[in-house]
Amino acid sequence: METVKKISARQSQIANLFLKELDIHIRHIADGHVDKMFEIKEFADILHIHPRHLTNTVTAVTGNHPCFHFEERILIAAKQMLAENKMNIASIAALLTYDPSNFTKFFKRYTKQTPKQFREKAVRKKPEDLAL
Repeated sequence: METVKKISARQSQIANLFLKELDIHIRHIADGHVDKMFEIKEFADILHIHPRHLTNTVTAVTGNHPCFHFEERILIAAKQMLAENKMNIASIAALLTYDPSNFTKFFKRYTKQTPKQFREKAVRKKPEDLAL
C-alpha cells in the first residue's frame, strides 16, 4: 500500500512539474523570448524522464493528453493577446508559432469564432466581461 501511495505521489509531481514548465514555456513564447514550440520530448528531457512515461503519467493524472494542455494554454495566451489589441492577428499567429491560416483554424475549432470575431467582441466589452 505504501508503494502505491509513493507512485501516485510521484505521478502527481510529474504532472504538476509538466504543467508548470508548460506555463513557463508558453509565457516565453508569448513574450517573444522563444520562437520554437517545445514538443513532449523537450519537456521529458527537462524532467529527466522518457517521453512516453511523461505522456502516460500526465494522461493518467489529469485525464487529458499533454497536447490538450498545450492547446488550452495556447488558446488562453491567444485570447489575451487578441483582447489587448496591440498586435495584428498574423503577428500573434507567428508569435505562437502558427501560420495565420492554421491559427485561424485552430482558434475557430475551440471558440467557434475567428480571431477577428473574438477581437471585435473583446474590443466592445470590458476586460472583466471576457471569458479568457
